[in-house]
Amino acid sequence: MNKRFSFLVLALAALGLLLAAGCSDVTTELKTPKYKTGLSEKENSNAAFGKVFPQQFKSYRKNDDDKDMTVYKGSVTFMKNDGVSPLPEGYKFAQPYLKNLWLGYAFAFEYRNARGHTYALEDILHIDRPNNYAEKGGLPATCWNCKTTKMEEWVNADGDKFWGKDINEYRTKFDPKDHPIGCANCHNPTDMSLKLYSVPLKDWLKRSGQDESKLTRNEMRSLVCAQCHVEYHFTHPSQGPAGKPVFPWDNGFNPEDMYQYYKTHGKDNGLFADWVHPVSKVPSIKMQHPEYETWIDGPHGAAGVSCADCHMPYQKSEDKKKMSSHWWTSPLKDPELRACRQCHADKSAAFLKERVLYTQKKTFDQTLAAQEINVKAHEAVRLADASGAKAANFDALMAEARDMVRKAQLFWDYVSAENSVGFHNPAKALDTLASSIQYSQRAVDLACQATNFTINQTLAQDIKTLVPPILKHSRKLQQDPAHMQSHPWLKMLPVFPPAERVWDGQKKLSAK
Repeated sequence: MNKRFSFLVLALAALGLLLAAGCSDVTTELKTPKYKTGLSEKENSNAAFGKVFPQQFKSYRKNDDDKDMTVYKGSVTFMKNDGVSPLPEGYKFAQPYLKNLWLGYAFAFEYRNARGHTYALEDILHIDRPNNYAEKGGLPATCWNCKTTKMEEWVNADGDKFWGKDINEYRTKFDPKDHPIGCANCHNPTDMSLKLYSVPLKDWLKRSGQDESKLTRNEMRSLVCAQCHVEYHFTHPSQGPAGKPVFPWDNGFNPEDMYQYYKTHGKDNGLFADWVHPVSKVPSIKMQHPEYETWIDGPHGAAGVSCADCHMPYQKSEDKKKMSSHWWTSPLKDPELRACRQCHADKSAAFLKERVLYTQKKTFDQTLAAQEINVKAHEAVRLADASGAKAANFDALMAEARDMVRKAQLFWDYVSAENSVGFHNPAKALDTLASSIQYSQRAVDLACQATNFTINQTLAQDIKTLVPPILKHSRKLQQDPAHMQSHPWLKMLPVFPPAERVWDGQKKLSAK
């Protein structure tokens, strides 16, 4: 073999290894660059980081854009159950039954599409979930956990007592413009190495036998996102520090794993519930936003593609240096889909976008189907309870029916609350929704059987006629007796006593 031919063979072999590796950032473990920033280890001002890293900070400020939309989502803070009003109040891809399914829980008052991370503090100050009509907000301080760079400061000062305090105790202790989710949530201020601030994530790493100091760079490029883009629950006082957030991953990341987990993490190791639905009396779970759990065994997560690979793609700074984008948003907002084409270089942007939308449409349509039959299941249980006809094993049948309603709603919300509209894991999303539909139907069948099928004719109606979507509901409206008589399900809630607004953002309007 001559030297020229040998060199050609080696070159081709090397090229083959590079092609096999695909995206180098997926398969190559690089050390996170370290800097001498001059910042204090306790620095949590985003503006302070911006002075040291102006190009990255300029990219971060693109999160201020609150007008961009993809097809199904975007940065406009529209009401997610309102498919009637045009943007910015409502949007055609809405889920009309959200207020019905969360009735009796704070999410039923207001649930909006999230704006960028830079609005995390402004939006929680104005949304209707914390009670702005009283001195106390009625939610734990835990709710600040994924909203601000101040978390380490507060937890270090107050320890586990922090979680159980009222949310309003910290309402004025930050600058909404300077302390929303930002640099200090992911970076050590002194050298910019990736770090974890999240107590519940650190707790889970310990429970699962993982050493935080030995995590790879690629793992960290997803785990910094998993500090918040996850499902979690608040610790019941009988199980530990009141209100402390916990990631329910001890059995695994799938909805069935969480359904089993929540059987034993309530009061005295009993059933955990966020609230009891007033219509069906079902102890219910409000799923949060399980992006990490959905992604981890999806096509990209299983292949080792990190969250940052897609949502923080590399770009050239103004001085022509390589940097990660800090505009945390959908890759679809880039017309060229450059984040996707880092790996899918053989496909056009138009083709890739069409494939994303194909998955999202299938998922969204099934999400609507799952929520409609879940509403029907709640109503079936209510009708059965009100029926005079009872089978001999009524109590056992109804207990199973309620469990099926609880499970169906958890499975539906696992997909509904997840922000990729199925794209992070198409197979899991559609399988989860199919399971939800089956559990709801089982609940309906059990309720019918429990009443010797006397409620069948009523349940045969179109669900939109039997139980219309609740379009409008808020804390203020729940003070209005006429409003509370405007829908058969609203009648099952108490009328709130009249009250004037106490809080407007960080400003206290009265001392009531």
